[in-house]
Amino acid sequence: MGLRRRSTMIWMKRLLLFLAAVSMAYAQTNYDLLLKGGHVIDPKNNLDALADVAIRDGKIAAIEPSIEATRAKKTIQVNGLYVTPGLVDIHVHLFTTTGIPGAWAGDNSIRPDDFSFRTGVTTMVDAGSSGWRNFETFRHTVIDRARTRVFAMINIAGFGMLTDIVEQHPTEMRPDEVARLARKHKDVVVGVKAAHYQGPEWVSVERAVQAGESAGIPVMVDFGYFLKERPYWQLVTEKLRPGDISTHAFRGPVPWINDSGKVYSYLYEARKRGVKFDVGHGGGSLVFRNAVPAVKNGFYPDSISTDLHTGSMNAGMMDMPTTMSKFLVMGMPLKEVVLRSTWNPAQMIHHPEVGHLTSGSPADVAVWSLLDGNFGYVDASDGRLEGRQRLHCEMTLKGGRVAWDWSGRAATDYRQLPPDYGVRDIEFIVPPPKP
Repeated sequence: MGLRRRSTMIWMKRLLLFLAAVSMAYAQTNYDLLLKGGHVIDPKNNLDALADVAIRDGKIAAIEPSIEATRAKKTIQVNGLYVTPGLVDIHVHLFTTTGIPGAWAGDNSIRPDDFSFRTGVTTMVDAGSSGWRNFETFRHTVIDRARTRVFAMINIAGFGMLTDIVEQHPTEMRPDEVARLARKHKDVVVGVKAAHYQGPEWVSVERAVQAGESAGIPVMVDFGYFLKERPYWQLVTEKLRPGDISTHAFRGPVPWINDSGKVYSYLYEARKRGVKFDVGHGGGSLVFRNAVPAVKNGFYPDSISTDLHTGSMNAGMMDMPTTMSKFLVMGMPLKEVVLRSTWNPAQMIHHPEVGHLTSGSPADVAVWSLLDGNFGYVDASDGRLEGRQRLHCEMTLKGGRVAWDWSGRAATDYRQLPPDYGVRDIEFIVPPPKP
């Protein structure tokens, strides 16, 4: 009896080990989804080559030169296309729920899911539409309801961007309240915003920096009004800290090119200090006469962003793919454009879990065609630039699920589906009588 029991136990132990090995092998060789045949550009991991991307449980599982289609439940062919991390747009306006007409925090904002996935964007940062008085309303009515990953910067002004007027009162600029909310909502708050201040003092910037220091987060400054008492060069060389962000970097009033046709030295000094330069194209904040020579001089923006709102999306800016394409035709290599639209902005907002395709990271992926033809681009002041290339978003995955599929690559040929596909409650369908 003892020998039989011992033999049985040995057999059961071997069976369990075998089943464990089979389970492990199954886990290692079976994927939920496979993107096959694309050209992967993942700047964080210095990847720029043909490769297959495997996804399991909503995360990147493997990137290899070739993965057998039989190892995946579903395979999507992306031959001839580029595969990148989902885009991270760190300057958008999403506070649509105030119901106020003509306001950035109101009817000028857009709902995130309406415009993100179709443009390859999986992460958005609202750039200060709400302030410390109404941020929690913004969170409850917009951020927590979106499929898009939404982060936010809190405006140093109490009511954010309801109108320019509410951003002019220093008594409403409360670093203590902004920092308190940033700590309370640290899962979504990524920065402090100062914008549109029209006075000659530095109070808006200085109090935003004070809030940023207290909460341990960066500051983004929209230097909307240029005055001789507070010149732009002083903002980026003295007032901003390392890691702080100057958005609208290519606005018309920004001094970029000196009499010798070179980038002003103060910009290199600011970059050396660690200040970041964000595009924030918007409806009035990028002119080619600044951006083109800056790119030709090798001074690329740290992040490419849209300043997306109802005005800019229907004007020259249009969307992230168009804004990226502008820098592509200005002369930036595609890998550099992708870097500044994914991994760079992810680091700038201190969220290194996004913006790349590392194994184990969220499977936020964008798939692109790079069109060749004759294309025209318009800046924020009706300046035109022609180019031969244009990025077009073919597909977007958020957390491993297809969120946008322009050419239906994830779908099945209808002729291969059952004859009654698409019919619900077939037992209640009454056909007409036969003639």
